Order: sequence, then C-alpha cells, then structure tokens
Amino acid sequence: MSRLKDKYIKEVKGKLREELGLKNMMAVPFVEKIVISIGLGDAKDDQGILDKAKVYLSQLSGQKPQVTYAKKSVASFKVSQGQPIGMMMTLRGERMYDFLDKLISIVLPKVRDFKGVSEKSFDSQGNLNIGLKEQTIFPEIDYKSVDKVRGLAITITTSAKTREEGFKLLESLGMPFRKES
Repeated sequence: MSRLKDKYIKEVKGKLREELGLKNMMAVPFVEKIVISIGLGDAKDDQGILDKAKVYLSQLSGQKPQVTYAKKSVASFKVSQGQPIGMMMTLRGERMYDFLDKLISIVLPKVRDFKGVSEKSFDSQGNLNIGLKEQTIFPEIDYKSVDKVRGLAITITTSAKTREEGFKLLESLGMPFRKES
C-alpha cells in the first residue's frame, strides 16, 4: 500500500470527519483521480515529438499516455481538425497515490523560488489545478534525453463538495500551500 494512502486511511480520514462535522465516514472527501496533460502544439509538424513526450510521460506516471487530437480547425494556430496537439493520462488507485506522494514530497520542493501552491488554484468543487513550467523537475526524467522543456498541467480531482473541503483534504495530506498574508 502506498505511504500516502496509508496516511489517509489511518490519520486523515478520522481527522477530516471531526473537522468537517460529518456523521457518516463515507462522506469524508477523498482523492478520486489525477489527470496529467501536456500541450504539444508543435507535434502537428513533427511526429517524433509525440514519441519523445510519450516516453517521459510514461516514465513519470507508470502508464501509457493517450494522444489528444484537435476537435476543430483553427486557422490562426495553423491547426487542422484531427491533428495531434497533446497528451494526457488519468491516474487512479495506487499509481495515483504514488504520484501524489512524489509530487508533494519530492517534485514541488524542487521548484525554484517555490512559495507554495496558491489557494486560488481550487475550483468551486474542491479540485486543484497545478501548472508546472518544466517536466525536468521529476526525478525519473533524464535531463539529457529531453529535447525541449515543456510544461505540464496537473489536475487533482477530489470528492469534496466545496473548495474548503478540498483544501482541508489536500492540506492534511501534506500539500504545501502558500501562506497568504
């Protein structure tokens, strides 16, 4: 069992139930899934970019990413309908907890001038969206094999009903939030 999942079951779940004043243990919020996505706009010209991105995305998550295609043609971006424009993957279960543990304890502290994740990154349903400027901060990715530094978007979807519930859940799991003053 993942270290973070074990912590959630043994410590966080009971603490959150008391803090939120919930009567039923099944009503306690939990992390449902993590979606990692990357935009590869220049992949429409070069198929090799997709292959390289597929390798390092599968290294950092442990599963194969799915290629996303343009739904519409946009002339100003020089994109035609059906062209590959990005990749994404959805993590659930053990892989999700392993990735979240790695993100919280290893990756985010490595970000230069990191002051914490902003509370404004939550949506109204308690889901957190994080954007990273470079993929090379993950320990699995070899810096020499990366052709171009690309950003990642990470969405952590929770079962929380409000932003406050989502905040308390991720804060108790160890997510480093910015101290707003």
